[in-house]
Amino acid sequence: MKVTPDIPAPSAILEAALYVDDLDAAEDFYGQILGLEKIQRANNRHVFYRIGGSVLLLFIADETEKPPSNPELPVPPHGARGSGHVCLVLTRDEIAVMRKHLLDWNIPIDAEFDWPNGAMSLYVRDPAGNSVEFSEGWLWD
Repeated sequence: MKVTPDIPAPSAILEAALYVDDLDAAEDFYGQILGLEKIQRANNRHVFYRIGGSVLLLFIADETEKPPSNPELPVPPHGARGSGHVCLVLTRDEIAVMRKHLLDWNIPIDAEFDWPNGAMSLYVRDPAGNSVEFSEGWLWD
């Protein structure tokens, strides 16, 4: 597929969504264990976290399939099912610290390795089964 030069290319991902089945467990994992900054929680619908200039949206899928209730914010329904994936950027030294921290919380390590380009990745699962990767920011360079 060719990129058309007259179409603007996005400069970043502003937000990404994962779907969970228990917001309290998600808050414990992403807020308490990973230490992410919580932006908001809306009842049993969602909890949002800031990660640098991006936002991680954690939704209860059944709730996001409902039509919008606020006519001033007509966000269309957009639920998904099954496990997803997110990759969070850390330096190699920070990944080592995170590895120890996760093991101290009895979070099993799914995998850890160096990619062919030398970037390191560490993978764990959140309570909903989503794959959470920690990798050096130059992985895709």
